[in-house]
Amino acid sequence: MTTTTTIQEEPRTEQPWRDRKRLLWLLGLAVPLLPFGGWYLFRSTGLSVFLWMGPIWILGVIPLLDWIVGEDRSNAPESAMEHLEQNHFYRWCTYLYLPLQFAGLMWGTWVVSHYGLSWSEVLGFATTIGAVGGIGIANAHELGHKRDDLERWLSRVVLAQTFYGHFYVEHNRGHHSRVATPEDPASSRLGESFWAFLPRTVAGGLRSGWGLEKGRLARHDTGPWSVHNKILQAWAMSVALFGTLIGVFGVKVVPFLVIQAVFGFSLLEVVNYLEHYGLLRQKLANGRYERCMPRHSWNSNHVASNVFLYNLERHSDHHANPTRRYQMLRHFEEAPQLPSGYGLMLGIAYIPPLWRKVMDKRVLAMYDGDVTKANIQPSKREKVLAKYAA
Repeated sequence: MTTTTTIQEEPRTEQPWRDRKRLLWLLGLAVPLLPFGGWYLFRSTGLSVFLWMGPIWILGVIPLLDWIVGEDRSNAPESAMEHLEQNHFYRWCTYLYLPLQFAGLMWGTWVVSHYGLSWSEVLGFATTIGAVGGIGIANAHELGHKRDDLERWLSRVVLAQTFYGHFYVEHNRGHHSRVATPEDPASSRLGESFWAFLPRTVAGGLRSGWGLEKGRLARHDTGPWSVHNKILQAWAMSVALFGTLIGVFGVKVVPFLVIQAVFGFSLLEVVNYLEHYGLLRQKLANGRYERCMPRHSWNSNHVASNVFLYNLERHSDHHANPTRRYQMLRHFEEAPQLPSGYGLMLGIAYIPPLWRKVMDKRVLAMYDGDVTKANIQPSKREKVLAKYAA
C-alpha cells in the first residue's frame, strides 16, 4: 500500500475561499444545554425518558443527523490556513463550552439534591450530565494539544468533571508516540471487544500517564509527589470540584457524581476504541515502528458528528499535525473510512458481534487480506489467524 499522502482541496476559484461550516461550529454549544432541555421536557410532560437526553442525543439524534446531512470531504486550501489559525472565532467556540458545561453540572447536582427523583431517573439524568462531560473531553483534547498555556490549563479544567486529568499527559505524550502499536493502551486490537478494551485502556492509560509524568519530573530531580506533577494538579481540580459540590449539596449526590464521571470517561474510551481498531504501524528493519501515517487512523467525514466533536473524526490529520486546530483538519483519500460517524459507530461498538461483522472485514481489506499485518488481540490471535489467514 502506498505511503504517499494525498489530500483533496476544494477547486481553486477567483473568489476568496469561505468556510461554509463557520457558523455550524456554534452548534457544539447545544451539547451542554442538553440537561436543561431534558429537564424542561421532563417537568412539562412527566416522561422520565427525557432525563436520558444525553444517550438519546448521542445514539439517536446524531446518527440521524449524520444520515440526513451526509459527508463533506472537501478541505480548505493552503492559502486559507493562516487565516483559519489566527481567527479567534473558532477558539471561542471551544472556550464557551466550558462555563456551560460546569453550569449544567452544578445545576444538575442541585436538582438531584432537591427533587425526589427515583433511582432510574437519577441514573438517566447522570448519564445526560456525563454525556456533556464526555463530549467535553473532545473539547479538552482540542485545547490540550495547543501551545498556549491558557488553553492547556483550560483543558485540565474541562477534565475535572470526569476525574480524568491524567488523560492530558497520557494522550499527548503517550498515545501520540505509541498509536497503532501493541504497546499503546488506547489503540484497540482486532478481535478485542470494547468491553475487554475498556478496563485495559483505563488501567493502562493511568499507569502510562503516571509513568510519563514521573519520568519528566525525575529529569528535573523532582519526585512524583510534587506540586509540579501535572496529573496531581488535574486531580486536585477534581477533588476541589467534587468536594465543593458534596459539601454544598450533601453526600446524597455522591452516586450521581460518580455515575456521570464514569459515563463521561467511558465515552472517551469508546471513541478511542473505534479510532484505531486493528490498525498497526509496521516495524522497520531497525526494530522501530514506521512513522504514523493517515492509514493508521479510522476517519469519518460526516458533518453532524464532526461539528459536535470539533472535527475529531478527521483523526489522521490530527495525528500527523497534533497542534493543528480543529477547523483546519483535512481529509486524506488513503485514510480508512468508518461507514458512519462516531454516534452510530460507538453504539455498534457496544455490541461486539455486530462490531466484528461491520469492522473486521474492513481491517482485513486495509491489509489486502493479510491479517498478520493487523494489530491482533494476543488472546485471540490463534482464533483470528485461523479464521482469516489465507
